[in-house]
Amino acid sequence: MAANVIIRKATEADCPRMMELVKELAVYERAPDEVTVSMEHFVESGFGTNPVWWAFVAEEDGVVQGFALYYIRYSTWKGQRMYLEDILVTEEARGKGIGALLMNALIAEARERKFHGVTWQVLEWNEPAINFYRKFNTQFDPEWINGKIDL
Repeated sequence: MAANVIIRKATEADCPRMMELVKELAVYERAPDEVTVSMEHFVESGFGTNPVWWAFVAEEDGVVQGFALYYIRYSTWKGQRMYLEDILVTEEARGKGIGALLMNALIAEARERKFHGVTWQVLEWNEPAINFYRKFNTQFDPEWINGKIDL
């Protein structure tokens, strides 16, 4: 299915395409005006002197068609865990197994780095994503309520 897809670690040169995909995701999640990060901040945060995120990209025929971006969170109960911030396969490339390739790369990275798990959030109405995650024996947690403070 995804025969000519290469999964690799993201490079700084991938950032403009990744931001295009972030904006595509924001449209899909019904929040197109919520993406306010600058390209400069995005690049610095991933490739500056103190990176806070890492990513894999899925490249098909030389074009990045998806990515999975994560950072490290710390649980006082479990230790270091991978937090999957975003996983996205562009609409025209869906159904080829690219998402599974990205998810498997994340799981392998988490094991290699000896993280104690992978966590993420999914919108409750996003049934395609929920069904995708179920394929990985995901445990959904109905007990926790998300909180945030915007500054």
